[in-house]
Amino acid sequence: MENFTVFNETLGTWTDRSVEYKAISVLIVFFICALGIVGNVMVILVVLTTKHMRTPTNGYLVSLAVADLMVLIAAGLPSIADSLFGSWIFGHAGCLCITYFQYLGINASSCSITAFTIERYIAICHPIKAQFLCTLSRAKKIIFGVWVFTSLYCVMWFYLSDIQQVLYRDVTIITCAYKVSRNLYLPIYFFDFGIFFVLPLTLATVLYGLIARILFLNPLPSDKNGQDNFSKAQKNKIKNSSRCSSTTAASRRQVTKMLAVVVILFAVLWMPYRSLVVVNSFLQEAYLDTWFLLFCRTCVYLNSAINPLIYNAMSQKFRAAFRRLCHCGRNAQANKAAYSVALTYSVAKETSTVESTGHFSTEIDDLTPTDELFPDKKLLYPGDCDFRKETFSQA
Repeated sequence: MENFTVFNETLGTWTDRSVEYKAISVLIVFFICALGIVGNVMVILVVLTTKHMRTPTNGYLVSLAVADLMVLIAAGLPSIADSLFGSWIFGHAGCLCITYFQYLGINASSCSITAFTIERYIAICHPIKAQFLCTLSRAKKIIFGVWVFTSLYCVMWFYLSDIQQVLYRDVTIITCAYKVSRNLYLPIYFFDFGIFFVLPLTLATVLYGLIARILFLNPLPSDKNGQDNFSKAQKNKIKNSSRCSSTTAASRRQVTKMLAVVVILFAVLWMPYRSLVVVNSFLQEAYLDTWFLLFCRTCVYLNSAINPLIYNAMSQKFRAAFRRLCHCGRNAQANKAAYSVALTYSVAKETSTVESTGHFSTEIDDLTPTDELFPDKKLLYPGDCDFRKETFSQA
């Protein structure tokens, strides 16, 4: 037996949405959802199935991809049915579960972004602490904690959601809405808005500012005058070490740029919807223009679909992994070699910070081929530039 909340007041004549709106909304939302589902599944697959991709930062990106998938499936796809039929067709259980997974995906994505922002800050601004804080095993525990917290937090939506019968003169429309009145819902929304939007963005702004100060405003020190007293061999060693450190710094800057773009797009694409809800909270009659609502929802779905495109555009490592997964190219052997060159990464030993600290890296960097592939040739860094594989201690 279905549970309904029935409005006793009979409204006017029901006006269905135009054919133009249905066609445009269905095509746009379906295209974004299809692109996002395929892209996020690919992110999950390349990280979980490729040893060299299993880094702390990539772990958080997998968590973000799972959350984005949840948003696209639980929010995007049902909106297509809503556009076509104009009424809720998934029943009472569907209303409760879909609402729950919508908010779970939204909140988990926000927490995942916050987690990799903090991880980047520690890795770059506190490299000594990062050796035992930014490990893959610790990242797994944090991700598990994020999902446990958000799963429990969102349980309230099972009690706040319900399907409602809205009576019109000529038809009865079923909707999935909230049990509580608008005034009671507002405190819940504003708390949600502060914890999962304002706080993460404020924290990201501060931390990326500190990261930028380290990566972009502090050039690598060079003392050319002090090298005059060194022998030729010592000068070559210093030169090679400096070149290795420069490559590591450049790769870190590229990774940080990519993650910063993810955060910026999260802020920009969620802003229309968040702003609309805030404005409607203070209006006596909510602004619910159909086309503007479509624009706001499209921005939300686009935010969940666009991240794999960013990874592909800004990371050679992800780009090579995606190509390998899709079996792109005619020559499979050539692809295999190119993939190995792109994915068998090494991290140049930083003599200033990590020279005697063992194996440590948190990067998803696009670095250089290792000696496994080219045992007789060090293509970029001859001499004393020391390479080692990207490995992590299992805490």
